[in-house]
Amino acid sequence: MKKFSLVFSFLIVFPTLILAQTAPSGLEALTISESANGEKTYSISLKILALMTALTILPSLVLGMTAFTRIIIVMSILRQALGTQQTPPNQILIAISLFLTFFVMAPTFDKIYSSVSGPYQNGEMKLDEAIQTGGGELKEFMIRNTRKNDLLMFADMAEKGNFVDNSQIPFYIVLPAYMTSELKTAFQIGFLLFLPFLVIDMVVASVLMSLGMMMLSPMLIALPFKLLLFVLVDGWSMTVGSLVGTFS
Repeated sequence: MKKFSLVFSFLIVFPTLILAQTAPSGLEALTISESANGEKTYSISLKILALMTALTILPSLVLGMTAFTRIIIVMSILRQALGTQQTPPNQILIAISLFLTFFVMAPTFDKIYSSVSGPYQNGEMKLDEAIQTGGGELKEFMIRNTRKNDLLMFADMAEKGNFVDNSQIPFYIVLPAYMTSELKTAFQIGFLLFLPFLVIDMVVASVLMSLGMMMLSPMLIALPFKLLLFVLVDGWSMTVGSLVGTFS
């Protein structure tokens, strides 16, 4: 739990360096002083401003830089394929997606904890260096799960050439490429999940029409059969296991 709290703290202070470097130094409340050895000290007001700004964009970081996007979309499509309306409710789907996101991101969080938290707490690493190192670990995770075509598309739009290694790819290229790739992957998985339930709907609708029962809703009659199929094949375990296995 300590590791996750430290990683959460890293995500909160991630934009601090950028905000501090761009803040106007002419205001007394927002000052940056530099010591003789080159170490920068930020005023309390500037730290509070950076913290509040970071808390504002933290949900976007969680949504856009982790496995949450793919997981929540697949879970939403699965609920729609089952035809259970609001069951499970949105709160349950979000909770499941968050816990699965922590499970998938645990190796990356462990790397951030071992390579950033310890050296920073011991005074062996400065804040900007810690943020760059931790951001590099997140970048590696995103690049591993991003299609090359999406990376090349955004690199071409940014008029950037070929990169020697992943560390040279800037965040403003990796982030939209990763989100685009995650959306495509999530919809592909959702399509495969939808097929067996669509077959059940078609069979039930054909049987009802052949019996002349056109007043009955095929969705209502097919719902227990879809639930029965999903329970018999242990659908939740299969879905969660297959979904987690899609991440590199």
